Amino acid sequence: MNPDEALRRIAFLLEWRGASPYRVRAFHTAADAVRDLPPGPVDASQAGRLRGVGPVTAEVIAQASTGGVPGYLARLQAEAGPDAGAGWDLAAASTGDCHLHSDWSDGGSPLEDMAGAARALGHRWAVLTDHSPRLTIAHGLSAERLEAQLEAVARVNSQGGPGFRLLTGIECDILEDGSLDQDEDLLGRLDIVVASVHSKLRSEPEPMTARMLTAVRNPHVDVLGHCTGRIITGRGRPQSRFDAEAVFAACAQAGTAVEINCRPERRDPPDDLLVLAAAAGCRFAVDTDAHAPEQLHWQSTGYARAARIGIGADRLITTWPLGRLLTGCGV
Repeated sequence: MNPDEALRRIAFLLEWRGASPYRVRAFHTAADAVRDLPPGPVDASQAGRLRGVGPVTAEVIAQASTGGVPGYLARLQAEAGPDAGAGWDLAAASTGDCHLHSDWSDGGSPLEDMAGAARALGHRWAVLTDHSPRLTIAHGLSAERLEAQLEAVARVNSQGGPGFRLLTGIECDILEDGSLDQDEDLLGRLDIVVASVHSKLRSEPEPMTARMLTAVRNPHVDVLGHCTGRIITGRGRPQSRFDAEAVFAACAQAGTAVEINCRPERRDPPDDLLVLAAAAGCRFAVDTDAHAPEQLHWQSTGYARAARIGIGADRLITTWPLGRLLTGCGV
């Protein structure tokens, strides 16, 4: 046991028991803060001086720094039982993340930093999915800019050494008729395509269903992103209305994975739809939708949700090795 692992495990167990996303985030923030601490004992007062570390997380750091299991973690593990341990193992099996953004669109960090953070987490691969051109508020990528980004990704991979690969991708808007907001030939050159609805989220169920069905059946689409578009924090945003059974059945038939979006303000799909998608036989992608390096840690919360309803690793494409991901997406 070390402080980073102890704090991550606590964050996972808090998510497991349905704690506030802000409380979960506090432990991930503290884990980021201790990453560069030298090995060896650290007292709570020293830990408490680190940015993002409060009294509770400082005590966890102090106890874990001696190699022991912090009391707070021990209590959570005892209360959660063996099923939570299986969930943690599922999170530990993660090999990558299908949805992250850089400062090429609305992310806050260079793609090199996002790739480095994913590698540091132990990922074997991660997919760069900046926005498509219609989402101008997010500085979406025109075909020309996406072409340039492909070259930038190739440079990162040529300089990064073995063990990790940054994959080419896009978060492509699903337009009102279900078509995709990018050149079809260019989409065919990408490793992974995440398709998401970002506009007219309050459409009537019938046109929204038709829109989504067309998109998930498109052979270029690998992942259906944040399918309801809901926001559950702040002023919030209600989830879109559509025939979920029909959409998830189409996803299962086409081999399009349903995203389990880990952003604290999204947690999309909600639990009832997640259960419905699992019953339909869907695959899933546990994705952070990260816009900054530290947000890549949110992924464990999605694995907690998957584990709670019994989704195994074989149906989670974010636990697949790179070769299987690139050959196994789609049908």
